[in-house]
Amino acid sequence: MRQSIPALASSAIFLASGCSQPTPPEAFEPAALTVPAGAESSGPRITQGMDDDVVLSWMEPDETGTTLGFSVLSNGQWQPAQTVVSGIHMFVNWADLPSVVPLQDQHLIAHWLQKMPGGTYAYDVVAAQSIDNGRNWSESFSPHTDGTPTEHGFVSMFSRDGQAGMIWLDGRKAISEATDDPVASGMTLRAAFVDRDNGLHGEQLVDELICDCCQTDVAVAASGPVAVYRDRTSDEIRNIFVSRFVGGEWQAGQALANENWHIAGCPVNGPAIAARDELVVVAWFSAAKGLPVVRLSVSNNSGESFADAVDIATGSTLGRVGIALLDDSAVAVSWLRAGDQPFNDVMVRRVSVDGVTGPVQTISSTAAPYSVPQMANHGSHLVFAWTEIHDDVRRVMSARVPISALSSTD
Repeated sequence: MRQSIPALASSAIFLASGCSQPTPPEAFEPAALTVPAGAESSGPRITQGMDDDVVLSWMEPDETGTTLGFSVLSNGQWQPAQTVVSGIHMFVNWADLPSVVPLQDQHLIAHWLQKMPGGTYAYDVVAAQSIDNGRNWSESFSPHTDGTPTEHGFVSMFSRDGQAGMIWLDGRKAISEATDDPVASGMTLRAAFVDRDNGLHGEQLVDELICDCCQTDVAVAASGPVAVYRDRTSDEIRNIFVSRFVGGEWQAGQALANENWHIAGCPVNGPAIAARDELVVVAWFSAAKGLPVVRLSVSNNSGESFADAVDIATGSTLGRVGIALLDDSAVAVSWLRAGDQPFNDVMVRRVSVDGVTGPVQTISSTAAPYSVPQMANHGSHLVFAWTEIHDDVRRVMSARVPISALSSTD
């Protein structure tokens, strides 16, 4: 009969060998998370604050208008829903998403789009703040002061020195009389800061002509906030631009990659950005020369300069990207891919900052055609949200997957 080795002796032999058993990779099996949103909910948006708090917000119809609800991620689950506003005559758009952003120390800021008299596309950005984790909200305010019955939206918000920073697309020049010059009547990018008393500071024109309906994004790097957006020229070239907040003001935007995508209309496809210290990463969609592609570029100097872009997805990609830093050496990029109609696929891929790509992996194959997938890094998991449609009913869906399940190589 074979005699077993005592456990202690076995451990000693194991240590003496200088070897360790490799940890088997976790299975890539997205686990559904229950979202505390009702039927016909839509427009999910995931945001993350300086304390790494993660918040999911959404819109859902109510008896007199629209409710902006939100939930905080805790212990790996979405907590009971809270309400920012309800019964609001909100401008609801599948691509232009409201948000609830955790800033720091129980300080939240929320924004939504509110219709105003003057036309179908006359609406303001409206915001409110909470200093008690969303139990109570301030009076609402608008970060722009033009008062014109034009489009304002595609907001990104962030924390800086105890204030909330905001950038948004601003259509105030559209009130101008008809002109052939798009600079005279086109969409602009503007910014401002708001203190805890809703006082506005430093409102600034960042770019005098940008794409009409592409999402914006902001991340805070070592040197300060870095914004990304889709620029537009008078000749209808729509490249992704980067602007850094330096010396108390936003700098003139610079092209991230001169793809020279010529398109005489907005592709409704904005960039996404993430930052940690000097490391800044940006993902975006382009279809220059008729070739759809999701791309990634990396900066190691707070966005002052970027390396050549790496292609992440081609072919049937629809864009609508997300990005999350996994550590100092890798990121996750998400996007929407054309699937079996009427659904689309939510995809994700791990990419090293040196450009080494992992396999393309599927989070969901039931996303609605108008969904803008969301993604955030929360502890050891990536968390996702999207809009799904089933039996003609919309609903916000969510899932998470272990970061260790994202393979580092194809």
